[in-house]
Amino acid sequence: MTLRLPGRSRVAVIGDAMMDVTARIDSDIVYASDTPAGISLQPGGSGANTAAWLGATGVPVAYIGAVGSDAFGAALTASLRGAGVDCRVHRATERPTGTCVVIVDGSGERTMFPDPGANSLLTPENVSALLGEHVDHVHLSGYTLLNPASRAAGLAVLDLAHERGCTVSLDTASVGPLESNVDLIMSALPRVDVLLANAAEAAVLVGTDDPEHALEVLHELVPVVVIKLGPRGAVAATPDDRLELPAATAEIVDTTGAGDAFAAGFLPAWLSGAPLGQALAAALALAAEACSRVGAGPPPR
Repeated sequence: MTLRLPGRSRVAVIGDAMMDVTARIDSDIVYASDTPAGISLQPGGSGANTAAWLGATGVPVAYIGAVGSDAFGAALTASLRGAGVDCRVHRATERPTGTCVVIVDGSGERTMFPDPGANSLLTPENVSALLGEHVDHVHLSGYTLLNPASRAAGLAVLDLAHERGCTVSLDTASVGPLESNVDLIMSALPRVDVLLANAAEAAVLVGTDDPEHALEVLHELVPVVVIKLGPRGAVAATPDDRLELPAATAEIVDTTGAGDAFAAGFLPAWLSGAPLGQALAAALALAAEACSRVGAGPPPR
């Protein structure tokens, strides 16, 4: 699939929704004792974050995922709707809404301790029922594939998108779970139109620390590949172009969700047929905005 769509395409995001318990610390962790921290609850989850950034920037978007029948689930869906997202969630009674403890250090770098909760209950039947027909592009969070419990739902997304003629983007999600699932992700890549990965994730996939080489290898499998280089910016390749841009200037407060915002900046521009430089610039600008505040999603409206 290499279809590009004019105008403002309707995007469906399938992925995880989490309530983040964010702890910002300015000192080393004192293990087996107390470390002062600033604690806050923030809407999170890679899929939900991308949907929220898309909605907040005016892109017609639907979010598909699973939450618990609890207060966190209600808060997450309300937050998504407040960002302008058509929120289509399976409300599970068997497990609570996913929760993630996020430790953000003095440099803004985050370390996460996730409990997927209800995200593990997303099924192919849920996805098929919730996706609907009026979708031009499907964005899949890699967490859905990397979680063995929701993997069938992620694979069903790829099948449904193909059947309905949608373009597909995949975010590779996170190095930790990716390391034990390289073959799974590599086997899915021929069914993907846009691959979004950071340098560490790309290195895991192809076995090299050289982003340029990783870009070449992955570009043989996927028409559009974007590798995020952190403070260096990003490099990307399409069938017609290859480009590297520096990161946008930002005060780094919390890097949680920067990659999700990046995807939300890149995809609308790419879908509209904008030049690669314009799509990358939009992605880097939104990622910089995400880094400048606590939390993974856009500011509340």
